[in-house]
Amino acid sequence: MTATDRGRRAFLGGLLAAGAVPRITWADAGAPAFLSAAARPDGNYVLCGIGEDLKIRFERPLPARGHAAAAHPVRPEAVAFARRPGTFAVVLDCATGDQKAKLTAPAGRHFYGHGAFSQDGRLLFTTENNFEAGRGCIGVWETSPGYRRIAEWDSGGVGPHDIRRLPDSDTLVVANGGIDTHPDTGRTKLNIPTMAPNLAYIEDGEVVETAALPARLHKNSIRHLDLDAHGTVAFGMQWQGSGPVDVLVGTHTRGSAPKLMTADPGVLRDMDGYIGSIAFSGNGKQIAVTSPRGGVLQLYEVETSALAQVVAFEDVCGVATVGGRFVATSGTGQVRSLGRTQAKTAEVVGLAWDNHLVRL
Repeated sequence: MTATDRGRRAFLGGLLAAGAVPRITWADAGAPAFLSAAARPDGNYVLCGIGEDLKIRFERPLPARGHAAAAHPVRPEAVAFARRPGTFAVVLDCATGDQKAKLTAPAGRHFYGHGAFSQDGRLLFTTENNFEAGRGCIGVWETSPGYRRIAEWDSGGVGPHDIRRLPDSDTLVVANGGIDTHPDTGRTKLNIPTMAPNLAYIEDGEVVETAALPARLHKNSIRHLDLDAHGTVAFGMQWQGSGPVDVLVGTHTRGSAPKLMTADPGVLRDMDGYIGSIAFSGNGKQIAVTSPRGGVLQLYEVETSALAQVVAFEDVCGVATVGGRFVATSGTGQVRSLGRTQAKTAEVVGLAWDNHLVRL
């Protein structure tokens, strides 16, 4: 525990001792702008809060490698998820460092590394694999008291990975990657010839809309999502075919067909068929995507659906937006801010960032 953490604990403890019941906010956790899992050189794993200035606000221990996190909309609380096919998720009080709860996937299920809260923070939704049935499911957890599982919904497809809540609603959008796996065979992909990825929209447990790719792209696994302020979905894909692919990025608006982004085939080859993370710019006019395999970050213009910029960035994966600029993280420990007129890079010695940068 750092001196800053001890100070926060003492301050909060003093308020409680005095009979005050403060409303604890993310400011009490150092006002981070982002969350990211990371690996330490000693082999341990942590969840970190990162400020807009790219400095570390806190580190909280994890029991194993993390993938992504879900930030509670009201209090400084985060759920850190294990990497697929992990079966744990831990609930952390980011202000004090306490572990508030631990979620365990039920028998026959494992997590996919992502989750989303309801608008009021009363419910948590987790993407999971019902691996005996070969179907995706959404776990529904009541957050108080103690994160109790209360329901399970069909995800609308196979291999659900990322999940987001549409702005100002409790409608969920799920990236069903289409890939069937089973813990007995690790991360082996069992159904590549018959893959059928989609986006599924879920309201109160019912799949109310799905959007699929053209048949020629059925091996393009839809994996990661972001949303603009109006609910347009940006999605990044991971190609499972044997030859080259001509698209890895798309957008979708409910009631329409997916809109696919174009790029030169040679530039797409640099991504090695793999999008690791995706993010809208703050004004919704650009989309950033990353490829740790290719060591590349790409920027697409939403209006033209065309590639606008390519940035070399070794082992880049996490990306999010804040204050009119993108921020990206890499497995080498870099945190880089990218704007139209400015760029800044911070080197975080001793941390290797994992896949995702989660905007608070």
